[in-house]
Amino acid sequence: MKKIIIAASLLTASVAFASPYAKCVACHGADGEKNHMGNKIIKDLSKADFVAALKGYQDGTYGGAKKALMAGQVKGMTEATMNEIADLIIK
Repeated sequence: MKKIIIAASLLTASVAFASPYAKCVACHGADGEKNHMGNKIIKDLSKADFVAALKGYQDGTYGGAKKALMAGQVKGMTEATMNEIADLIIK
């Protein structure tokens, strides 16, 4: 059982780090188009607004009901990674 848990943890970690956007897809969709439970449609934001929102989640100055969830998602994320994600979904 312990081996299964360790294997599952490693698999989850490898998927999460495969793409910086991988952990965002469940709620925001593969193209940032998803409006699940009131999520913003992030593909419609400007890159500057998107990065500013992520920075705001990090420092606690941005967000509503999902503020705590998003703070955990962006914890430790660099501005370079934020811009990389923006480049993937905002055209």
